[in-house]
Amino acid sequence: MLRKLFNPDRIFVFLMLLLCIGLFFMPTGFEKSEEGSVRAKGLILQVDDSLVQQRGLVKTGSQSLKVEIMNGSFKGQEVDATNRLLGRMEFDKLFKVGDKALVVVEYMGQNLTYVNVIDHYRVNIELLLFSIFILLLVILGGWTGAKAVLSFIFTILMIWKVLLPSFLKGYDPILVSLVIVTIITGVTCLLVANLSRKALVAFLGSFSGILLTCIIAIFFGGAFHIHGAIAPFSETLLYSGYPNLDITRIFLAGIFLASSGAIMDVAMDISASISEVVTKKPDISRREAVLSGFSVARPVVGTMTTTLLLAYSGGYISLLMVFIAQGTPPMNIFNLTYVAGEILHTLVGSFGLIMVAPFTAIVGGYLFTRPAYIQLLKGEEDPISLPYK
Repeated sequence: MLRKLFNPDRIFVFLMLLLCIGLFFMPTGFEKSEEGSVRAKGLILQVDDSLVQQRGLVKTGSQSLKVEIMNGSFKGQEVDATNRLLGRMEFDKLFKVGDKALVVVEYMGQNLTYVNVIDHYRVNIELLLFSIFILLLVILGGWTGAKAVLSFIFTILMIWKVLLPSFLKGYDPILVSLVIVTIITGVTCLLVANLSRKALVAFLGSFSGILLTCIIAIFFGGAFHIHGAIAPFSETLLYSGYPNLDITRIFLAGIFLASSGAIMDVAMDISASISEVVTKKPDISRREAVLSGFSVARPVVGTMTTTLLLAYSGGYISLLMVFIAQGTPPMNIFNLTYVAGEILHTLVGSFGLIMVAPFTAIVGGYLFTRPAYIQLLKGEEDPISLPYK
């Protein structure tokens, strides 16, 4: 009983849980003092649109609002607020009676001095959606699903608490991203596949694919002559007090960062498949094990490449529609910076997907057919959960 409770897998999960808690409370170094202000949830009681003006498709002016504070020390108080419209649909928000909004309440002592209406309040819906996601993952995946949730949370925390602050502090984005992605990949593989050869093979295959993607992104990023300013809000970041950031290298780092998940997925699929084949047929030769990995890789890589294309193009549907509506020649479209950047994203990520397959198959064929491992397979223990020895 104690051996099952304190096995290496459970100990590793416990350590990762402690690490996630530590990351959650770890400061990023960019927190701002909010003395004299507090965020709260507000209910829109009244709306006055008399100052709102329609200018073509957009609206300008401002809404006059009466807001009731729904939580915090000022709960129940009703205050007047103004919602200013910039004439930009991607930033403007319009409220109606009954809407809930995120507000920043500024105060002095016990008295409210100013209320700024930020946006519609969405945190409750986001938490509900996230809770349903976790619940389904645990129900369908069991213990493995629970570990996948832990991996998901760890990835979010590593990006929010380590990766992004490191970028802002001026560290090399490509080197930082490579280190962070490697750590995330290793942790995910170990959590999902336990401390086993299957996890080791998946990690080594993933790392080789991510490293190749990084090299190709650096090489072709220069050849494409693409500036990092094509990424949304990059210029805003420069004008926000960080003019020394190399946004082009941040853009290049984002290429292999974005494709690393798909690369890891392919590597795990191939590793798990070879592991299952060797388990069912311990006397399989190394060559046959490698070829089995290639057989699995072909359809997986084929679908994953299309997945990357759909994922990247989905964010630029409106831009592509503009080109088609204006009859822009394909030659012009393919030479535009934004389109070239998405082509670079898709093709470089696809290179990593293609090459991770042979890397993982070769590594898996070698490690899963080692004589020592074959002897373990002939024992009474479950070979999939055996720790790497």
